[in-house]
Amino acid sequence: MKSTQQKIFGITELYSGEDPVVDIVAVHGLNGHALRTWTSENSQLSWLSDKDMLPKVVSNVRILTWGYDANVTSLLGSTSSDRILQHAQTLVAQLEADRSALIYSAGRTSKRITHLHSIFVSTHSVLFLGTPHHGSDAAKLAGAAQCTVATLLPRKILDTNDQLLNALRAGSETLQNITDQFAPLAKNLHIYFFWEQEKTDFGYTRDYVVDESSAAPILDDTERAGIPASHTHMCKFSDKRSPGYRAVAAALQRYVREAPDVIETRWRRAEERLGELRKAEAEELTWRHGGGELGSREGGTSLIM
Repeated sequence: MKSTQQKIFGITELYSGEDPVVDIVAVHGLNGHALRTWTSENSQLSWLSDKDMLPKVVSNVRILTWGYDANVTSLLGSTSSDRILQHAQTLVAQLEADRSALIYSAGRTSKRITHLHSIFVSTHSVLFLGTPHHGSDAAKLAGAAQCTVATLLPRKILDTNDQLLNALRAGSETLQNITDQFAPLAKNLHIYFFWEQEKTDFGYTRDYVVDESSAAPILDDTERAGIPASHTHMCKFSDKRSPGYRAVAAALQRYVREAPDVIETRWRRAEERLGELRKAEAEELTWRHGGGELGSREGGTSLIM
């Protein structure tokens, strides 16, 4: 496995079963790392790749981790200049490239975004671990290091990426837009929210980085559970007895078992809708060139996806 000290960007395969039918993709958060985020500081083991942990529970899968530059503070280094949407677009593009067998054409839909639909159709579930859906205090998200170092060093030495931080602050318009856009898609997914149950020591105070209401909003047909750990440690399970591991592993095991049939049905319906769309387009062309109106009619294009 690659060193947890070096930066790792893009998709890294941590485990592959003998005949994988499902992909599990782990995506870290701000100041996170493709490997360190999921690796116990005590045992130096990653629950995503250790043979006695998740791979033992869900053997017929590929377990992937996706790394991106999410540094919001960096001393004499660089921070990410990408916004949340740009990171999301990169993730989808790299997933589509990795899963090159997924091909979908949406009729009149631009070929530039067909890969977005293929990933959406093939996504069964999402587990959120401490994700600030309603935002969080920017100082908490950056951590005590930024708050302390920023008062001691000139701005030109401390490189702070305010774009990512500001996008995730409480009341952020960017975050609200993302939430609004995600809401209609969520009904097609199995969603499990996890929140931190232990406060983080910032040195000058102790507090939650992301509180329960932001990490686990109460929505219909979603699951919720707390993990008795701080924000940083809620995704670092050292062994099978670690707080929260059983709930996360059990959810993944259940979703992996359900996903193949659900996704197969979803693709069949998508192909049926595509066939109906193509038929409608053919009938329209026949009507236009067979004695009906020639040229284009007023109005926009209606897409059935």
